[in-house]
Formats: sequence, structure tokens, C-alpha cells
Amino acid sequence: MKSNIYTLKEVMHHFRSLLLAGLMACAMPPLFAQEVPLIGNVLNRQVTSLNGEWNYIVDVQEEGYYDYRMNPSRNGFFVNAKPQKPEDLIEYDFDAAPTMPIPSDWNTRDERLFFYEGTVWFKRSFAYHPTEGHRTLLYFGAVNYDAHVYVNGKKVGHHIGGFTPFNMDVTERLKEGENVVIVKVDNKRHAESVPTLIFDWWNYGGITRDVLLVDVAQTYIENYSLQLNRKNPQQLDFSLQLNQKAAGKQVLVTIPELKVRRTFTTDSTGSISTTMKAKPERWSPENPKRYQVNLTMDGQTLSDEIGFRTIETQGKQILLNGKPIFLRGICIHEEKPNGGGRANSVEDARTLLSWAKELGCNFVRLAHYPHNEYMVREAERMGIMVWSEIPVYWTISWTNDNTFVNAHQQLTEMVRRDQNRANVIIWSIANETPRGKEREDFLRRLAEHARSMDNTRLISMAMEVNSSSNYHNRLQDNMHQYVDVVSFNQYVGWYRDVNDAAKMTWEIPYDKPVIISEFGGGAKYGLHGEKNQRWTEEFQENLYRENLRMLDKIDGLAGTTPWILKDFRSPRRVLSGIQDYYNMKGIYSDKGEKKRAFHVLKEWYEGKK
Repeated sequence: MKSNIYTLKEVMHHFRSLLLAGLMACAMPPLFAQEVPLIGNVLNRQVTSLNGEWNYIVDVQEEGYYDYRMNPSRNGFFVNAKPQKPEDLIEYDFDAAPTMPIPSDWNTRDERLFFYEGTVWFKRSFAYHPTEGHRTLLYFGAVNYDAHVYVNGKKVGHHIGGFTPFNMDVTERLKEGENVVIVKVDNKRHAESVPTLIFDWWNYGGITRDVLLVDVAQTYIENYSLQLNRKNPQQLDFSLQLNQKAAGKQVLVTIPELKVRRTFTTDSTGSISTTMKAKPERWSPENPKRYQVNLTMDGQTLSDEIGFRTIETQGKQILLNGKPIFLRGICIHEEKPNGGGRANSVEDARTLLSWAKELGCNFVRLAHYPHNEYMVREAERMGIMVWSEIPVYWTISWTNDNTFVNAHQQLTEMVRRDQNRANVIIWSIANETPRGKEREDFLRRLAEHARSMDNTRLISMAMEVNSSSNYHNRLQDNMHQYVDVVSFNQYVGWYRDVNDAAKMTWEIPYDKPVIISEFGGGAKYGLHGEKNQRWTEEFQENLYRENLRMLDKIDGLAGTTPWILKDFRSPRRVLSGIQDYYNMKGIYSDKGEKKRAFHVLKEWYEGKK
């Protein structure tokens, strides 16, 4: 099979042609013959992990990809060349290069790369023994940000976006015995990227989530959705898509605890869309009930644990399973406790979520990008609802078609991965974006796309407010008509005097629930002083007290997600002796030490139960 090397410009030109043809809401066709749509529920499939030690080469000038005229090379590092004669000149050697555990990030694994943004090549050798009649997918949980993937010297895929999964069919590239996968990873920031050039978190580079070989049949279940019907609580809505247009395939669906056993047949598109009767117990934070669900086709069974609930709005209330609920939340970045680095394990998720539970949270905002699948699944198991967001952050290139396609793709991958997780109640399409016609057109299309993929969840975004006077704030955002929940960030007490909080009034002229998606201020754990002294725990404590009194007066307040659970790394935070490249707005330190503001917020949440 012919392999081509595509530049970013060529990739984006391909996507632009689809946009201009009006196909934005459709699944994007692959650029490489091996690329296939994202497979769902990968953690419960037959997989072989490629996690472990990978060799890596830092390539500052990308000489492993371009020649000295900046033309893509056909003999780059991906060939993994070895000298055949003593006089052969090959100026790289993966086998002699250092190793790094994958998944991880290079910033915290190699002190020389702490601030590095650029290209690093990764290589892993592995043994492969094919199953007759089966196919093999190569799955990446996430690579930040631009990934070119090669198997045995041939290109098999190119993915752009640092926080969502992707996979390709590598069956034809693999061979019996030893094989080699090489990935060119580039985390450089670009104006047209999503996120764009500036953002307030660490740009961790690398293969940051699991790498898996997935064994599948020639015809396999690509993805599926099983949801409680929004209007009929005794009906489940079921849809399924095969990897190819195979009509007449029978799929047996069983939910043993509900005594459900139904067989459905795929149509000419390889799809199923149907309903079935059932009376499931509802998933909720108090009772995070999940049911084992089995999908069997051609003698092979794919299992999942799925919870069933409804989430909707009624006026200014959010209703979970038909009853009003207050979202006692906190924002979280995907960063490990105790020293930073990209969080990527079940243990990381449990630690961070246990801190949120101790605070009294029933809800988390996973900012500002889709977090790893372990985080979402652990939150579901622990009874914590989730706001999941794509990194359309601050000032995006609103008129750039390629930027829209990038955001559209990331939104699609986020929804497709987590569409069966009962705890995900909000898809968020943006954070703190400046108002304007181009921005509204961009975000409107994202909101419509999210709703077309999944109408069982709420749509929101973190907005900004306008001050019509010194102490009166009015939310004016045309995006209100495309979201279900009105959310906005405010930092009274941090970016303006904390004494203003008692004087502030808020006007939200929309009959929709309100979430304060960010508020807070910084403090260094263990630094004490007067309540008007910045960076002290007393300053942050007082800020929280004044803000919570203020928020209690907001009409339609349905939840809050203060900024943020724990201190996290950011290159924008340079104050020596205080920040040292950490954003200090956490109510926990990076080591899990509670600041005084923790107790203020916990007490307030106790009163919201």
C-alpha cells in the first residue's frame, strides 16, 4: 500500500474542501488508507499494551522529518535506518538513545526539556503474532499535539489535537515477529491551533496517554450508544455502528440485572437504531448505579458498565432524574499531584477525585480540554458528575476554516469516547472567548454539532460578563440561545478589590440555570498574614467568604466550579518565591495540603445539600 508524507498545510487543505462542500457535520474521511474512525470502549476490548519504555530523540530543527531545504524527507528518522557497511553515515540511532516511560510527558521526565516546545521522536519495538481473520488497530489515548505515526518505516496516520484519542488500522503494516512503531510528536504552539498561542496551563509534550494494539474481527462494533430515553423512563435508546456497511449482522444485547435480552439486525449502512423496554435504577451521586451491558456479534462479546439517568433544565433549574440539583463543583486540571506532570493513570484520577469528594463535591469541571478516560470513568464510579470541555480557549482564529475543523474534530472525539458515561452531564464548547460575530458563528456551529451527536446532555460554555456600572454586572452574550446552561467566570477579589463583592449586583436576563464556572484567587500554602495581604492563606480565605456571600444573591444559581482544586504548573506565573511557574489558585497545594479556603468552601457546600 502506498504511503505518503503529508504536511500540515496539505492536511488542512483536505479538511477545508470538506467544509466548503457543506460536510462539516459528517465524519471526516481518512487521509491515509489505514486511518479509521475512533473505536469506542477500548478499555474493555482485547488489547495489548505498548506502554513502557520508549526510546526518544530530541529533534530541535526537525532534521528527522525535513531535508536542509525544508522539504519532507523520504528517509527521515521514521525509517529507523541502521548502517549496513562500516562507511555508512547515519546520524541517529534509536536503540542507543535514552528511554522514557510511556505514557508520560517529556517536561517532567527529562530536566533538559522542562520548557521545551518542539519535536521529539519516540520508538518502541514489540512482538506481534496475528490472529487469523482478525485486524489490528493502533490506538493512542492522546499525543500532544501534532503526531505523525509510522509502523515498520511506513506512515499510517497523522493526528492533530493534544487531548483526544485516535486510532488507525495497521494490519497490513505489521508482520509476524518484531515490529517497530515510531511517532513524531510536536507540541509547538500556533496561532491557528486549538488551543492557540497563549493558555494558562503547562504545554506538556509527549505521548501522554495509553498506547494499545486492539485486536478486532474483520467486521466489528465500532461504537454504540445506550441511553435512558429523556421522556420515557421505561425505555432505553440504543444505536450501534459497525466499521463497515454490513447489512444483516445480528447483535445480541443483554443486561442481565434488568433481564434484557434482545437481538437486533444491522441495516444496509451497518447501523442499528432502536429502543428497548427496561426499568433501570437511576444513576446519581448518592447512588452511582451501573449495569453490566453485553453486546455479542459473531460469537464475540463486548462488555461495558453503563449507568442510566436523565439531565435537563426547567427554567432556572437543572434537573437530574427529574429533580432539582445544585452542582457543588470544582475545576480540575489534568496534572499529577505531588510534583506536576500530565496525570494519566487510575491512581492519579482517584487521588484528585478523592480530594474533590472530601471537599463535598458532586460535580467537577474538567478544564480546559478532555481529560483521560480513567478520570471520567473513576468519577462515574465515585458518583461525581462531569463538565467536559474542548480547548477553544481565549482568542481562537475564528475565521480560519482549518481551526474550525480542528475544534470540530476534537469535539467529535470527546463525545464519541464518553457518550456512554452517565456522569458526563455537560459538553462545553469554549472558555472566556471575546464576543463578536465571527466567534458566535464558530461556536454556534460547534454547539449545533454537539447537539446533533448527543441530545441527552446539556451544552454550555464559560462566558464573560460586562460591567454596566462599577458594581452592576450584566451578562450579554448572543451564545445564550445555543446553550442550555448559562455559565460565566468572574474574579471579584482577585482582579478587583475584594471589598467590592458585597456591593456587586448581577443581571442574567435569560430564563436558564446559571453556573459560576470560575472564581477564586491565589495563596501559597503555609504563608500567613493579614486578610488584605496577597498570597497569604488568609487573603484567599477572605476572598472565598466574600464571594460566596455574593454568589448567594445571584438569581438562578444552579452550581459553581471555583478555580481550582490544586495548584498547577503554568509558564505565565513567574513570581519568584511565590509562584515559581505555578498557578497558586488551588484550595489544595500540589501536595494535597488544604489551604484555609478549603474549609470555607466545604462549609458552604454542606449548606447546599
